[in-house]
Amino acid sequence: MQLYCDLAILTARPSREDTLLVPHHLFAVADAADAWSVGRWLDAARAEIADARRWRRPVIVVGGTGLYFRALTQGLADIPPGPRAVTDRLERETGGAGELALRPRLAKLDPEAAARIERGDRQRLLRALAVAEHTGRSLSQWQRDTEPPLGPGDWRGVVIEPPRAELYARCDARLAAMFETGAIEEVAALTARSLDPGLPAMKAVGVREIVDLLQGRATRAETLARAQQETRRYAKRQLTWFRNQTPDWPRIATLDPKEQWRALAAMGV
Repeated sequence: MQLYCDLAILTARPSREDTLLVPHHLFAVADAADAWSVGRWLDAARAEIADARRWRRPVIVVGGTGLYFRALTQGLADIPPGPRAVTDRLERETGGAGELALRPRLAKLDPEAAARIERGDRQRLLRALAVAEHTGRSLSQWQRDTEPPLGPGDWRGVVIEPPRAELYARCDARLAAMFETGAIEEVAALTARSLDPGLPAMKAVGVREIVDLLQGRATRAETLARAQQETRRYAKRQLTWFRNQTPDWPRIATLDPKEQWRALAAMGV
């Protein structure tokens, strides 16, 4: 989400002071109307990493979206997009049943994807099913047939995994600060553009809750509480993903920046 120019506050994008201290790449490079995919990000990240290596500069890839790390270190297949006609047909066939109809149908063609895709993620279920029906190969098969941009010996991973109570308290405090420093106005400016609600930027944590506030469906206090809750849930999903997918990565348990850097130095990162 930090790719998008429109959500500096709500995505806690690095400040101008931060970016003056050390070069930052792929922050605020896209308009909210421009939907970036994982593949597009991967191409851009590959180019940035190659440029840094030409100058012999170290690169730190940061973020909490596991799919992007997986694409960078395990690769991303060049999957043909499902034609709109296929997606429209699937929409008609599943009708109002949505996920209840999509997931069992996908499980017959791509059980790995059906098990991997989180509950409620109708968009990814629909895409996986469209790929399988259109190409005759499952999305999981396409994803296995690829080479990663970073080979096994090219990188090292580390997870910052503080105690959950401390993390949740930090999330709550950050949301409260965001509300005081312009997050509501930021979302108001975004919604004034009447963009497609299906765009990635429109799905950033907090946007939907603030839209309800702007449209009179919730009070400010209710909105803040709901945004804090959604942020904690998102953090929990991140912790679960990294715990399951990267069990061999070393962990840093502190939230103190200086201690984090000391821990990194001790690891030789």
